[in-house]
Amino acid sequence: MIVGVGVDLVDVARFERALEKTPKLRDRLFTEAERVLPARSLAARFAAKEALIKAVGHSTEFRWHDMAVVSDAERNPSFALSGGVAAAVAAIGATHVHLSMTHDGGNALAFVVAEGGGVRS
Repeated sequence: MIVGVGVDLVDVARFERALEKTPKLRDRLFTEAERVLPARSLAARFAAKEALIKAVGHSTEFRWHDMAVVSDAERNPSFALSGGVAAAVAAIGATHVHLSMTHDGGNALAFVVAEGGGVRS
């Protein structure tokens, strides 16, 4: 059963300008492993984090570093959740969070589906 859905779109050039204008923003929004990625990939990861907030329905007790975007061996994205974010995801009954990201034409898009009840690990 789907317990939450979220989507977010980020203008990559605007996001790059924000990172240049506010250098500490990169450290605040992203984990150490994420920070080494190019700006367009960071824009997609920011969109993913925003989409997760929308899927959960709030951002109370959320910390940016508690929702790291990671990739498996085939480069499929997923979340590594911890802290308040993991607790909030569990509180809505989600047992699995699906993530899809893309960037094209100067935009980065992320789509999140939170699923609960009988989901395979």
